[in-house]
Amino acid sequence: MMYQDTTLPAIESAMDRAYQAFLKYRSKSAKEKALFIRTIAEELELLGDAVIEVAMREAHLPYERLVGERGRTCFQLRHVADVLEEGSWLEATIDTAQPERTPLPKPDVRNMLVPIGPVVVFGASNFPFAYSTAGVDPAAAWGAGCSVVVKAHPAHPETSAMVAEAIKKAIIRTGMPEGVFEHVYGANFEVGKALVMHPKTAAVGFTGSYGGGKALFDLANQRPVPIPVFSEMGSTNPVFLLPNALGNEPEKYAKMYAASITGGMGQFCTKPGLIIGIEGAGLDKFMEVLAEEIRQIQPLTMLHEGIAKAFRTKRNDVLSREGVTLASESQWPAEVYEGIPSVASTTAVEFVSNPTLHQEVFGPFALLIKCQNLAQMNEVISHLEGQLTCTVIANEIDLIQAEGLLENISLLCGRLILNGVPTGVEVGAAMQHGGPFPASTDGRFGSVGARAIKRFVRPFAFQNFPNHLLPDELKNGNPLKIWRLVDNQWTKD
Repeated sequence: MMYQDTTLPAIESAMDRAYQAFLKYRSKSAKEKALFIRTIAEELELLGDAVIEVAMREAHLPYERLVGERGRTCFQLRHVADVLEEGSWLEATIDTAQPERTPLPKPDVRNMLVPIGPVVVFGASNFPFAYSTAGVDPAAAWGAGCSVVVKAHPAHPETSAMVAEAIKKAIIRTGMPEGVFEHVYGANFEVGKALVMHPKTAAVGFTGSYGGGKALFDLANQRPVPIPVFSEMGSTNPVFLLPNALGNEPEKYAKMYAASITGGMGQFCTKPGLIIGIEGAGLDKFMEVLAEEIRQIQPLTMLHEGIAKAFRTKRNDVLSREGVTLASESQWPAEVYEGIPSVASTTAVEFVSNPTLHQEVFGPFALLIKCQNLAQMNEVISHLEGQLTCTVIANEIDLIQAEGLLENISLLCGRLILNGVPTGVEVGAAMQHGGPFPASTDGRFGSVGARAIKRFVRPFAFQNFPNHLLPDELKNGNPLKIWRLVDNQWTKD
């Protein structure tokens, strides 16, 4: 089935509907919004295997992966609904009046987070459910009280269309304003540009390449009224192997990382693309086992032709650089649209001197960087860009000997992992999925869990308002029974 790019007049109409819906939806209660969001999850589940089979055909992903991803998507929706009903995310804050204060009386000021307006979301190629039409960005925007305009990713338009129909059913079931969700298509850059530049667009959510995310960010800042853009743009997710822990269990960590590098053909934004270790017997054994594990992993079809071509181009570019050696690749021949599981190696000196080696290779590829000592490892750290994640493999002895290393690494990333793998992003209130530029355009926020909602709100203060004109979240008596900061004390009173 062919999906034509949405015309510019149709985009104009969609944005107008989204804005009118926002004016109504923003006033819905937390319970009403939570019911709507939970109903989307129900409708997504009711699509059954039909939508899974379409996604398998469009995204070249296996049945089990897609069933799990839909489950994660529904969990994320329900998590946002739970957060709305609990209420503390609003940061409701009350400073009561002190009219007797001298020399100036203190006014009554009450503050809470309010939605900013229609949010444009660009569906991601690598997650046809979790980062697409009903994924983390739309869930967060609906949770914030915003309407959502989704541009389906051209790699899985039919999957997106089926999910869009599920959302529309949820709108009808819960009586939400129709334009709270709008759905458009566009392989042409002009469609994306029109959405970002439209005067009714209040914010943008994007997950994808650095080039695409940065282009949207730049467009948004060229508007007469600039708007926030949260682009998650990829990451090399460096792993630091410290010698004592590695020397004790090199085989364990090598097998763990072979699976993490090649899981989903390396098409996760948290795939470990850089592995940094200190020369020695432990690193040698790690590399030996990693190389053998990589050889045993079969190539698989990548998400779409464009990703497969980009993977081969970037992989070949890295391998062509001076001082880079191919350590291992799959023993199985790869078809043209398949990823080639592979690992290469270089020295810290070569890595520091060649910024090309710092760039993400999206696919089943990792580069091992050999350092002579801890000082050289810290030198590598000082040349790394912002990351979604960093991981340290270390025991207590390593951490004592490498004092200050964790602090140096923490400046780079949004999530720091000890003795694990970065792949697998748990949906929860404490999760951070975002990092310093260029991992994302705004490292103060993330795109998973409760914190994701705060990308699409702004603080708003009411001064000297009578109680009956205040929103329930700020009224005397706390009718919603949420946690609030009243005169610098957290309370439900």
